Amino acid sequence: MDIFAEAGGLRIAGLPLHPLLVHAVVVLTPLTALAVVLAAAWPAARRRLGWAPQVAALIVAALVPVTVLAGQDLAAQLGYTPAILRHEALGLMLIPWTIALLVASVAVAAGERMLPRLRRSRPRAARAAAVITAAALITSVGTIVITVLAGDAGARAVWGAV
Repeated sequence: MDIFAEAGGLRIAGLPLHPLLVHAVVVLTPLTALAVVLAAAWPAARRRLGWAPQVAALIVAALVPVTVLAGQDLAAQLGYTPAILRHEALGLMLIPWTIALLVASVAVAAGERMLPRLRRSRPRAARAAAVITAAALITSVGTIVITVLAGDAGARAVWGAV
């Protein structure tokens, strides 16, 4: 099975790669964002989740640009319409949000390991914990919003005439 067909662009088993990857992005991204918020705001969840939010955020941060590239390849084959251009713009906006989500998830993990020691010596550690939690919440909400908007725009581009 060749991912790159000679004249057909990015494909797997003859199917365009973009619609296959989009489903993974639409499911994994909000779940990852939710896991990051839970890990940031709820210490018991943070301990239970372990490294899962960080690993998932890394996967999402890698998967989104590949999905965007596959979408651009598909759009070049189909032709650009206003609906496709809107979907593409929102997909491109998702890249920095998923990177920010990865950074926030790493900050949550680092805070879990470093802040208990800092709390004993510095009172500012509580403020740092609040900043990390706020950053996780903001990046998670922003990531979910852009994911929903991009998914909606893509669905309208495909099914808008139906």
